[in-house]
Amino acid sequence: MAVSRRRRTQVINPRSMADDSDSELDTVCEECSSGKQPAKLLLCDKCDKGFHLFCLRPILVSVPKGSWFCPSCSKHQNPEAFPLVQTKLIDFFRIKRSSCYISCSPPDNIGKKRKRTSLVMSKKKRKLLPYNPTVDPQRRLEQMASLATALRASNTEFSNKLTYVHSKALRSANKAVLEKGGMQVLSKQDAETLALCKNMMVRGECPPLMVVFDPYEGFTVEADRCIKDLTIITEYVGDVDYLSNRDNNYDGDSMMTLLHASDPSQCLVICPDKRSNIARFISGINNHTPEGRKKQNLKCVRFNINGEARVLLVANRDISKGERLYYDYNGYEHEYPTENFV
Repeated sequence: MAVSRRRRTQVINPRSMADDSDSELDTVCEECSSGKQPAKLLLCDKCDKGFHLFCLRPILVSVPKGSWFCPSCSKHQNPEAFPLVQTKLIDFFRIKRSSCYISCSPPDNIGKKRKRTSLVMSKKKRKLLPYNPTVDPQRRLEQMASLATALRASNTEFSNKLTYVHSKALRSANKAVLEKGGMQVLSKQDAETLALCKNMMVRGECPPLMVVFDPYEGFTVEADRCIKDLTIITEYVGDVDYLSNRDNNYDGDSMMTLLHASDPSQCLVICPDKRSNIARFISGINNHTPEGRKKQNLKCVRFNINGEARVLLVANRDISKGERLYYDYNGYEHEYPTENFV
């Protein structure tokens, strides 16, 4: 059995882990001044000070696999920026070389006049909008480089679709019909809009978003131009796994419900710790507080698309340039403890 040499947390007897709430060691948490729950007391790789996983902002669900620096030391440990080289970014995001990705033509349905309808009818027929890429090719390179920087710092491979690994859940397990209470079906027009967004990303026409590093919040996402209400921001993607496989496994963070089945053994989650896109760095807040509701500018919606469950992040109001993106990570299930999130 391999043993890690790096001392990341206080070493304790495994038999005491079940009741480690009463155990205290010399090292205490810098935030709460307590040495209790040593299994969740993380040590900084630079100053050796201790911090409980749940006392950090944002909280950590597991001990990081790589180097970790406390909030004070991380100010001097900003992630190394991805080189702003077009060919490197094309390879990183697997952009099709056959098309000139630096060109940016607006989506077909943008700019077209809409038929005038009554207010009541327009509310009933509200359709999702495709994101509008930044026209300046140099700025789009900077946007993609910011995402590549965050993915590389998180040891995550870029993927813009759900992935199915043999050791986890197979694609055949993703059946929207299993959703408890039923799942809303994405209309044909909205499905075409989502496909348009996917195709734009393949061409290198990325969403107008910038990933920034904040010493307090970690990686977070800002709008790099104004975004209209009901715009598709991105699809939440990653490896699909059974929830039952993750009940006692917190190696991956930011897990998202994909399928909330009547049979618990058929519930699926999205695990973006190995493969993901910009959705991983958009902040999931606890919006069940007045302050949280003010921050929320996205909604997380699960749809039945061609018989499969999918998760989209969609703007729920107009978003200003420079505004950070937040959504309710809990969704309607309220299964995830986000009360300690920033």
